[in-house]
Amino acid sequence: MRYLHTMVRVSDLESALDFYCAKLGLIEIRRVENEKGRFTLVFLAAPDDRPAQGERAPMVELTWNWDREIYGGGRNFGHLAYAVEDIYALCEKLAAAGVTIHRPPRDGHMAFIRSPDGISIELLQEGQALSPREPWISMPNVGSW
Repeated sequence: MRYLHTMVRVSDLESALDFYCAKLGLIEIRRVENEKGRFTLVFLAAPDDRPAQGERAPMVELTWNWDREIYGGGRNFGHLAYAVEDIYALCEKLAAAGVTIHRPPRDGHMAFIRSPDGISIELLQEGQALSPREPWISMPNVGSW
């Protein structure tokens, strides 16, 4: 397992970038604009964590939803994310240990669980997605993530 990023929702992207980059000193590593989903993702890394060619760094993901939303109840904090070697094997192990799989890995790529304190954790298949398979394909989402 490898730590990837922490996601934080922001209500004003320019203000957030001013804080995280201009003031705090993080560096923008990449940006994803998604017109269909109406959001922008900006990945930031600390200067000492700046990735070399082909390497990955732990990052903060700023998520800016284009449609205005007031974030309450901690909804502005999104999730922790980890790349995993085999998403199906890990989800099976977690489920067997009593962990609820809130968003099953139906696509062989992504799942969400929650910590005992309600922190959302995203699990992402390292590399290419695994072929979709049961019982995951048929499992519904549970609660929120």
